[in-house]
Order: sequence, then C-alpha cells, then structure tokens
Amino acid sequence: MDPLPALVVGLGLPAVALVAGFVWRARDGRVRHLDRRVGIPAAAASAIRPGRAASASDAERLGLDDDALGTGATLVQFSTEFCSRCPGTARALAELASEYDGVRHVDVDLTHRRDLAHAFSVTQTPTVLLLGADGRATARAAGVPRLDGLRAELDTITGRPRVRHHA
Repeated sequence: MDPLPALVVGLGLPAVALVAGFVWRARDGRVRHLDRRVGIPAAAASAIRPGRAASASDAERLGLDDDALGTGATLVQFSTEFCSRCPGTARALAELASEYDGVRHVDVDLTHRRDLAHAFSVTQTPTVLLLGADGRATARAAGVPRLDGLRAELDTITGRPRVRHHA
C-alpha cells in the first residue's frame, strides 16, 4: 500500500471517530422540548392497550394511574435491569422531583416491555420523559439527562419556581 493512502486512513479514521464522539456527547442527555400536537401513532397505542383510544395520554399508554402521577408534572425514567447509569439517574431525578411541589418521579423497567420501548422510541437507557399535569409528554432526554434543562422545563410546566429546602 502506498504511504499516502495509509497515512490518510491512519489519521482520518481516528479523526472521524473523535468528531462522532464529540457529537454524540453533545447530544447525550440534552432535554428536547416536544411538540404536544404530535402523539404516539394509533397503531402503537393500540398495541400497548388494545381497545384504548389513540388519543389517550402518554401516562395512560404507560399504564400509570393517577396515584403514580404528580399533580404538577411527572418525570418518567425508562430503565433496564442492566443499565449501569440508571440507578444514579433515578437518585438524581428523585431529588429533583423533591425540589418541586406536585412533581413525582416514576421508573418504568423496559427489560421485559419491548412494546413500550418501541412505542415511545426508546433506543437507550436511561431515557426520561417529562409529563405535564395532563399526562402528556412535554420534554424528553435520551441518556443521562441534564438537570438544568429539566429544571427549566419543570419551572415552565409547573408555573412556579423550585421549593428551596433549608438544611
């Protein structure tokens, strides 16, 4: 092999991998605001709960009853048994939820629920959905979520600032 193509391949592939890694890291955990007008397709909704209306809220599609939901918002964490980052994320989300009145954290194990993973397009764990008081998703983060982004969304959804706990 000629030295020039070998040099290009030898230096080019690691450079491409480095750029791809930086792009992945920049997107991982970023909180994305969701368009509330776009819902889960009717076919996916009926696969989760046969006979249910396609207009059911995300909370209903997840099988969450009113007791599991917060009155202001709910942080839904999708996890699996083998996710190494999920326990730390669960602790951080539970602490974040405790900073707000009416906000709860719910963990949904997808290990044996591929239907939910497919219906909510979960390709990595942890993935977090932020549900409003009406049970519809308003924001989403794939990977370990950035807490400042979730706080900003919670401030908007709940319409009130965090509750400050004094130690």
